[in-house]
Amino acid sequence: MITIYGIKNCDVMQKAFKWLDAKKLEYTFHDYRESGIDKASIERWLQHFPVNKLINLKSTTYKDLANEEKSSIEDTPKAIALMMKYTTVIKRPVWDFGNDKFLLGWDESKVQEFV
Repeated sequence: MITIYGIKNCDVMQKAFKWLDAKKLEYTFHDYRESGIDKASIERWLQHFPVNKLINLKSTTYKDLANEEKSSIEDTPKAIALMMKYTTVIKRPVWDFGNDKFLLGWDESKVQEFV
């Protein structure tokens, strides 16, 4: 089963949902704006993605952070704490296809490689 992480009102997430629904693929959605995200999930993602890719450096949330908070991404424990506090800095979507297969962002051709 696919688990897709993000926030439901994001345009990119809406594209992913429409694609999944059109393909009639079963998935679970985890809205980390509403439900938060735990440290273990972020640590698992960081085994697959570098922190500077997992944190969306172009997001409004990131741009609005104080310089001290922005520099915290150089330190993994601080970066994890930042993502747990400001979940909207996490790039969307984060795909978990099971069996330790993950993908970051929306790229239809890449997603199709996993399903």
